[in-house]
Amino acid sequence: MNDAAHPAVTQRSTVSNHPTLSVVIPVYNEELGLAALFDRLYPALDALAIDYEIVFIDDGSRDRSASLLAQQFEARPDVTRVVLLNGNFGQHRAILAGFEHCLGDRVLTLDADLQNPPEDIRLLLAAMDEGFDCVGTVRRNRQDVAWRRWASRAMNRLRFRLTGIVMNDQGSMMRAYSRDIVQLINQCEEMNTFIPALAYQFSKNPTEVEVGHEARHAGESKYSLYSLIRLNFDLVTGFSLVPLQAFSMLGIIVSLLSGVLFVILAGRRLFLGPEVGGVFTLFALVFLLVGLALFGIGLLGEYIGRIYQEVRARPRYQVNAVLERRR
Repeated sequence: MNDAAHPAVTQRSTVSNHPTLSVVIPVYNEELGLAALFDRLYPALDALAIDYEIVFIDDGSRDRSASLLAQQFEARPDVTRVVLLNGNFGQHRAILAGFEHCLGDRVLTLDADLQNPPEDIRLLLAAMDEGFDCVGTVRRNRQDVAWRRWASRAMNRLRFRLTGIVMNDQGSMMRAYSRDIVQLINQCEEMNTFIPALAYQFSKNPTEVEVGHEARHAGESKYSLYSLIRLNFDLVTGFSLVPLQAFSMLGIIVSLLSGVLFVILAGRRLFLGPEVGGVFTLFALVFLLVGLALFGIGLLGEYIGRIYQEVRARPRYQVNAVLERRR
């Protein structure tokens, strides 16, 4: 898709325009579910009777998602903006691109798979009306497979212990933020981040509301087990030094225990003589220490890798085109 094929493509307007609400939706290979999303999202927002805009970010889809978004822009250019990225940069970077292009006083993020009902957007706005500047959500009666629910609960507990960030359901991307928080997030230049955690750190008065959860309307999840593990590992290493500090303490403890063991074995050899039967025990201890050393090297590598990505200062994403109405 290029600018020539869409005469409505413009550079971002410099004219001031501040809708009450911006809904930012990353899209990646959602061709089968977009029609249903449009059918529910626009009526739900129209019913709120407020000025709003919807910012779709196509994250390098390989199906017809970009074309369907362009068609929807032509159908509702008054409230629709489409940002087309030149490649697949990941969900959170796509949302960052949406934050850069949205104009609303309040910004709400939503997945395109309809697992969170658009009709529940009013619940988040009601919480913001009460003075909360960051509104997370907790999915009611989750429709995910059992292992995802168990893994989510385990990671929620681990994340809280390591980072102190309170999110009872970090997997739900239906969240609302004030304009001040979005502007602070836009000022951050880190390559890899977890937007809900970053927003929580900037928030003065966060809260959570309960929302519905439905089975995915079409397609399949973009997060494999490995992707979920990597996401949570990025979350922990990106917002806490506790893993490094814990490993440092473990190293001190292991060193002390190794010293005590050396003294014991040396004394035993002097007073009782060599013990051939203890060779396998020593092998086991060596393997344990080697395993701990390799784990520590991997942990250090993760942090160093993050530094390496930051110092290169490469763009987090590349915008190919923006579909928006001229102002």
